[in-house]
Amino acid sequence: MQYQSYQLRAGSLKNLQKVHATLPPPAPHEVTVATEAIGLNFADIFAIWGLYGATPPGVFIPGLEYAGTIVQVGAAVATVKVGDKIMGLTRFGAYTTHLNIDHRYVVPLPAGWSFAQGAAYLVQAFTAYYALKELGNLKPGQTVLIHSAAGGVVILAGRIAKKMGAYAIGTVGNSSKVDFLLQEEGYDQVIVRSQNTFTEDLKKSLGGRELNLILDSIGGKYFTMGFNVLAQMGRVVTYGSARYASVGDRPNYLRLLYYFLTRPKVDPQKLPEKNKGVLGFNLIWLYDRVELMNELLIELQAMDIGVPYVGHTFAFDELPAAVKLFMSGKTMGKVVVVVNGRKELGHQKIIPLPIKKNGLVILCRTILAHFFELISIRLTRQVHISVAIQFAEERIGQVFDEADFLPR
Repeated sequence: MQYQSYQLRAGSLKNLQKVHATLPPPAPHEVTVATEAIGLNFADIFAIWGLYGATPPGVFIPGLEYAGTIVQVGAAVATVKVGDKIMGLTRFGAYTTHLNIDHRYVVPLPAGWSFAQGAAYLVQAFTAYYALKELGNLKPGQTVLIHSAAGGVVILAGRIAKKMGAYAIGTVGNSSKVDFLLQEEGYDQVIVRSQNTFTEDLKKSLGGRELNLILDSIGGKYFTMGFNVLAQMGRVVTYGSARYASVGDRPNYLRLLYYFLTRPKVDPQKLPEKNKGVLGFNLIWLYDRVELMNELLIELQAMDIGVPYVGHTFAFDELPAAVKLFMSGKTMGKVVVVVNGRKELGHQKIIPLPIKKNGLVILCRTILAHFFELISIRLTRQVHISVAIQFAEERIGQVFDEADFLPR
């Protein structure tokens, strides 16, 4: 069977190329899916850039979720048949027109759902539900703060929190998303994030309530400010660091360095005194625990949280443009690529901000030279400082000479 997929060696979005190849027949326990829709996730961006720990070595096909139609079944498969409409998960490999996948990772597409909605559900729903229930231990009457509340995961997280009887406070990056979350999604309060006023805004939104749980996908100062307001016995569940993302083919290395050096630090010896907890979560590490995911799916179906909100769709040929829009942080709801159809919603053109290159190069060289100086003197004391500075200057000069990633 002939198929097309987007493949790359991690490092730059420019490496993402459409490849034509032949798909072998499914193994006895597998099914072949003709994908109709592909859901985008932040893990895709970091995998493309090579910043994701689970990224496969060498050339790989990105993508974690999809929806489509079964076109072949393996000899040992009895749970689905040819022609069934399904939605599914894969540990990479979804940026494709067809794929072979273990039959345990596909589930029936709910009646009345489009393929785009099916491709917008599983990663979002599992992430939100596991974070709120299994890790967050959210109880009726408690209060949860959910960052980036207009994204695919957190729209469903808000619905789940309300179904669990919680008071839900969302945060967004700009005011254009507030009415949607309050009027359409039922959030109790929505905060437009500002580092200057966030703590005050959060306390005002709490209205005297305790803050029991935070779902944090941003990190940085917002993690620290939320953690400081968190009630005793409260928990922070961190499942992403969206602040590291930027628009560009390559990572913004200067930005990454700054954010890495200024990242929040939690002292485990202080946690008993504060009586608070921090938990990390990445859905991809549940991939091998199929039975648990099936249990969670049954619970989610019983909860009836509604149809996923798809905010942006693109044609398969426009997949790289879809990824760039997703990088921008200007989306609302899920970004989905439709394989065998035309896009339903237009996408925005990303316009880089003008930057004076020479001054920024000097700044980068100075910062990285100082960084290497600290590393060599305070940690190893085995690298002569002149060598470290020369290496830093050469490396950052090389990066800027290749330069299509200048900070926005």
